[in-house]
Amino acid sequence: MGCFPCGGKSNQNGKKQLPINNNTFDHQIPSTSGEKLKVNSAPNAKKDGESDHIAARTFTFRELAAATKNFRADCHVGEGGFGRVYKGQLESTNQVVAIKQLDRNGLQGNREFLVEVLMLSMLHHPNLVNLIGYCADGDQRLLVYEYMPLGSLEDHLHDLPLDRRQLDWNTRMKIAAGAAKGLEYLHDKANPPVIYRDLKCSNILLGEGYRPKLSDFGLAKLGPVGDNTHVSTRVMGTYGYCAPEYAMTGQLTLKSDVYSFGVVLLEIITGRKAIDNSRTGGEQNLVAWARPLFNDRRNFAQMADPLLQGQYPVRGLYQALAVAAMCVQEQPNMRPLIADLVTALTYLASQKYDPETQSVQGPRAGSSPPRMRRE
Repeated sequence: MGCFPCGGKSNQNGKKQLPINNNTFDHQIPSTSGEKLKVNSAPNAKKDGESDHIAARTFTFRELAAATKNFRADCHVGEGGFGRVYKGQLESTNQVVAIKQLDRNGLQGNREFLVEVLMLSMLHHPNLVNLIGYCADGDQRLLVYEYMPLGSLEDHLHDLPLDRRQLDWNTRMKIAAGAAKGLEYLHDKANPPVIYRDLKCSNILLGEGYRPKLSDFGLAKLGPVGDNTHVSTRVMGTYGYCAPEYAMTGQLTLKSDVYSFGVVLLEIITGRKAIDNSRTGGEQNLVAWARPLFNDRRNFAQMADPLLQGQYPVRGLYQALAVAAMCVQEQPNMRPLIADLVTALTYLASQKYDPETQSVQGPRAGSSPPRMRRE
């Protein structure tokens, strides 16, 4: 497992932090079209003196009903966090959008709606889904996003229909690197940092060219600031992806997201689900199945997704599995920093595998992989 040796210290020491309460938001959600969301305390990456007013567009329920043909069944494209997602076309601009309608019977829907509006209004990155606007008419709560034509990463890894092409190795590494960049922005660029808390394949959406974007920020949480080491919160998330220390204690840290990312990376490499009850007992939990295999490189070939049909670089597979193994360490301080994950996965994505020649071709082919740090 020496592909990515560890050393060095955290690059987060001394980061300037803002004195923001981690548990509450000062907020005002208008319900009439044309108004703007007012935010007094939330994660931000803005310069001093910039306005706290967010230019997220507000929609009436009538507008969004028209865009989805009254939420007709053939416009339904999937299930998002706390609600159904529809494909629609805005009459005012002809823009094709994704519209998430929160379940009005959901106990936590309104809070998650607020968190998602706040987060996506203030966090902007090429690997985060773009929020176009929202609707808060009466008891209706809807979010309007850019439309991601290729669906979710889950759609391309698991239970593929016969007419869907399986992802090749190069595309898988590109998606992994892009998702890591989105998470790096939340951890290292947002101030204070944001803990995503629900990273999973179904929350990674794919645009043209398989560019990944993180979505569903309803469970996102402001990270620890100052001398605090964690945020204590009610355990929420998806079984199979939650870090063990978070599941057991409710103590949430940035390294909790790194664990979840490791599970996603294992899914990308192996094609297996995080939890698959159709498998035998010892193989139902992906991490539990993978951990014993990490101990011997001779097992690595059997961990590759059979749909790849052997078309992957052996060295690249070993390195990707080494990264995943570090991410799903039981102890949080043994997991790498997200910045180092980005460096490692960007390197792997640059090593273009050519199935015709069975060789690795890239700008740094043959060079050594980057070093990774755990703290």
